[in-house]
Amino acid sequence: MIPANAGALDIQGHRGARGLRPENTLPAFAHALSLGVTTLELDAGITRDGVVVVSHDPALNPDLTRGPDGRWLERTGPAIRSLAFDALAGYDVGRIRPGSAYAKRFPEQRAVDGTRIPRLADLFAMARRAGNTAVRFNIETKLSPLAPDQTANPEEFSLALIRAVREAEMASRTAIQSFDWRTLAIVQREAPEIPTVCLTARQDFMDNVQSAARASPWNAGLHVRDFRNSIPRMVKAAGGAVWSPYYREITAQSVKEAQALGLKVIVWTVNEPGDMRRMIALGVDGIISDYPDRLRPLAGEAGIALPAPTPVQP
Repeated sequence: MIPANAGALDIQGHRGARGLRPENTLPAFAHALSLGVTTLELDAGITRDGVVVVSHDPALNPDLTRGPDGRWLERTGPAIRSLAFDALAGYDVGRIRPGSAYAKRFPEQRAVDGTRIPRLADLFAMARRAGNTAVRFNIETKLSPLAPDQTANPEEFSLALIRAVREAEMASRTAIQSFDWRTLAIVQREAPEIPTVCLTARQDFMDNVQSAARASPWNAGLHVRDFRNSIPRMVKAAGGAVWSPYYREITAQSVKEAQALGLKVIVWTVNEPGDMRRMIALGVDGIISDYPDRLRPLAGEAGIALPAPTPVQP
């Protein structure tokens, strides 16, 4: 059977290329561009002075962060929202803490000491320097309805991100994704030119599609039971252009259902070659991976056109 995506696959470098370079940093994104990806996947946060930065964690992660004194943080550091950008720039995120469980997960990651948390504007500027006019940006709003004090509120967060994207004239190349669909509703209202991506998971480590009596706080008031327990139907009702599920949760039937509704299906985070082959065979529209270097040759073997590499200095 020929997969539905025959000839096309959105190859997304997760947090740039987390398996190969420090996550969500300019070196990671530069490496992904040098390999050749369709999309740079990344996470956004908002500083105290309203700067949109690229970071997965709402507070500085001690497994990834050294302070201005060069020492590893002993515990979770300040929240990004509590720091002005100039203060945030004093922290080094160019290496995983040696010996940590996190380091053991990514033994191929090459450290780049002295690397700082970048502004979203810095990433857009680097892509321009690379001469890459095609690469897209899949930007996740990192906030939680269960921890509202950790970050800017959904309205403030979404408006700051939209403003940064528009100021860089990158709206036509950007999608905004989230587990917290409240932000997606705001993007749809304020920036209908930017497609939204509904992230989903039903796992112990993350479950934003809960089947309890009350609607999940993550789904902007929607309840999956009102959509025949169909996540694709709920994503469509939420106004999403893309359904982005955890890859272990999809089936051939759910992919087909989503695509019949006009949704693209982009799965996260797929790192093993066997899983990559299975996703391609299922006909997904895109794959998010920490290892785009593993994904590219497998996509090529399947007859999928590969994006051109565009080397650039971070």
